[in-house]
Amino acid sequence: MSHCIIPPLKDDLAISFEFFPPTGPKSEARLWQTLEKLAPLNPDFVSVTYGAGGTTQDRTFDTVTQIHDDLAIPAASHLTIVGATRSEINQLLLDYKAAGISRILALRGDPPTGEGRFKAHPNGFEDSIALIEHISNMGGFDISVAAYPETHPRALSPQADIDYLKRKMDAGASRAITQFFFDADAYLRFRDKVEAAGISIPILPGILPVTNYKRVAGFAKACGASIPDWFHSIFNGLDENPKLRELVAVTVASELVLQLKNEGVKDFHIYTLNKWESTEAICNVLGVPQISGRRKT
Repeated sequence: MSHCIIPPLKDDLAISFEFFPPTGPKSEARLWQTLEKLAPLNPDFVSVTYGAGGTTQDRTFDTVTQIHDDLAIPAASHLTIVGATRSEINQLLLDYKAAGISRILALRGDPPTGEGRFKAHPNGFEDSIALIEHISNMGGFDISVAAYPETHPRALSPQADIDYLKRKMDAGASRAITQFFFDADAYLRFRDKVEAAGISIPILPGILPVTNYKRVAGFAKACGASIPDWFHSIFNGLDENPKLRELVAVTVASELVLQLKNEGVKDFHIYTLNKWESTEAICNVLGVPQISGRRKT
């Protein structure tokens, strides 16, 4: 890892942000403060997550449509098949279409806590490929999917995981967004393998600023993302020093993005965790311009 800041990026950089739906008045106020702070950075789109087993379906829908209507930012809804019938998902897609929402991040999704392995609903879609095909056949949707630079933890092999991503593209996906990672080489190796497999859609690297190291370590263990030794050393003990942790998090995440940009990457997806400070600081380091107006989808 280099330890110098590279000059800011030029205006060919494209960014997007991920948020999760609020759970109450306090978290709702925080979300909308974050959205207002980040909106002038003119993201290509923002996405809103969907709880395990569809537990946040209504809140996700309300958040996505409000972003679309009130902030005029292109908004994408995560959509999973866990615990849902085909007819329920189809109706939700029709509701999104009626609301003017055309972007969907199509996922299989995690089973509810305590249920272990994924089990398809008897009247539902069997996997994410079937969901993507259905959305594509409906027409009028822009479909994003997930990708795993360090392999999905339940994939049979790294190559099987890449083959599955190819099937997602063939089913109708127009881009993939990666799970977060902390080693630029992990993404670059994955990009080379993806290209060799004939996958031509953009692969947006998912960037996660570290707002809480212990929490991130738990996320990484669950999704199969590795944490380099140097990363552990840098953040060890900083959860008790939030100001210093944020400074280090911004520096590390900014350098990761800059390393990727030097390798030709131009599109980045930032996992905000509904906090604007680190994300805005990273974008400022990168030279992302702010605008006074907002785009309408």
